[in-house]
Amino acid sequence: MIIMESALYLFPTLLADVDYRESLPSYNVEKVMNCECFIVEQIRTARRFLRKIGYKKDFDKVVFYVLNEHTLDNEIDDFLTPLKQNKDIFLMSEAGLPCVADPGQKVVSLAQQKNYKIVPLVGPSSIYLSLMASGFNGQNFAFLGYLPVKDNEREKKIKEIENRMYKENQTQIFIEAPYRNEKMMNSLLKTLNNDTKICLACNITLEKESIKTKTVSSWKKEKEFGIQKNNTIFLIYK
Repeated sequence: MIIMESALYLFPTLLADVDYRESLPSYNVEKVMNCECFIVEQIRTARRFLRKIGYKKDFDKVVFYVLNEHTLDNEIDDFLTPLKQNKDIFLMSEAGLPCVADPGQKVVSLAQQKNYKIVPLVGPSSIYLSLMASGFNGQNFAFLGYLPVKDNEREKKIKEIENRMYKENQTQIFIEAPYRNEKMMNSLLKTLNNDTKICLACNITLEKESIKTKTVSSWKKEKEFGIQKNNTIFLIYK
């Protein structure tokens, strides 16, 4: 008799409301159909996504653990209970890859400590897709998450990462809340050297996707950037 080992599957979701067949491998979709245990950021959006890809199980019989900024560290151990019962768990992000700019890292860290099997599945990442299309260094890069909100602190950080970019030949990647995108871009244009390049990767995988790389001096000639209130990845390089 073969005993199947349960696993924590890291299950990527869509970056936008598009046809899932354009972004998710069929293997992922087939694999998730038999799962009854999920770790998610929001139950409502997780259920909507699962129905979108054809999940048929009764949600009243499905276990959802909620992992977000309000989850206490001592609660996470309970999330791995199904693995002890030889049941698979699927960890899902709100968008894109779990554990990349996402709280799922805490679950995976605990699963590593307890020596559970962990299976990362292939899926879309706005960070890597934007890096691929930027024309920037893909051998040496850093993802910085969010930069400071206050103007003076943000501009100080921008100068710091520009210096690092030139010194270490390293692409710098970061994000901002969509409603603050214009403010971020204005700070970049104010602070960076004119020869530094900025890539704006906007609405990745959507019909109105736009990925443009220009020098600071060229961006300064633009009247509009088209990024306000749109999901955007910022990249800078020389």
